[in-house]
Amino acid sequence: MELKLINVRLSFPDVHEAVQYEGTGPFRYNATFLVTPGSDNDKKIRAAIKAVADEEYGKKADANLAAWANNPQKFCYLDGNTKEYEGYEGMMYLSCHRKQKDGPPTLLDRDKSPLGQASGRPYAGCYVHALVQIYAQSGQNAGIRAAFSGIQFNEDGDSFGGGAPASPDSFEDLGVPEESAGLV
Repeated sequence: MELKLINVRLSFPDVHEAVQYEGTGPFRYNATFLVTPGSDNDKKIRAAIKAVADEEYGKKADANLAAWANNPQKFCYLDGNTKEYEGYEGMMYLSCHRKQKDGPPTLLDRDKSPLGQASGRPYAGCYVHALVQIYAQSGQNAGIRAAFSGIQFNEDGDSFGGGAPASPDSFEDLGVPEESAGLV
């Protein structure tokens, strides 16, 4: 089930290049979105989880959800208070992945122009809109998972683990150096 999350905080973004988890396994893109409990985003996520669980697991849906609620190996939407990461306290977090074979996620600026890695955005701590898919998985790896297909930068936030990238407006136009002014 696809959802559009509005103005959520981005954490642990591996969105420009696919990476392996701790150096093993398949390459994938990763993003975690911090969600305010009780917000519209929280309600949409909880409703989607319930809907996909009911569809996939039928009468066992509620029991499965209860059993997986605090297990990050089985459940994608967890209580941020269980982590000691900056910005997680008092929040829920939605852990999302995207397989490398599915191609990179769409990354857009506020004006919908593409964001490349050199832009420095999106970064951990900024606020974004995100397209995510909630789905249920059966079999040996049963659980509730989340994938993401796109992120749109919305606004700056305090960067996790460092400062936000500098704005080009913080610099002056230095013009062409004198020694290369006559060379073309």
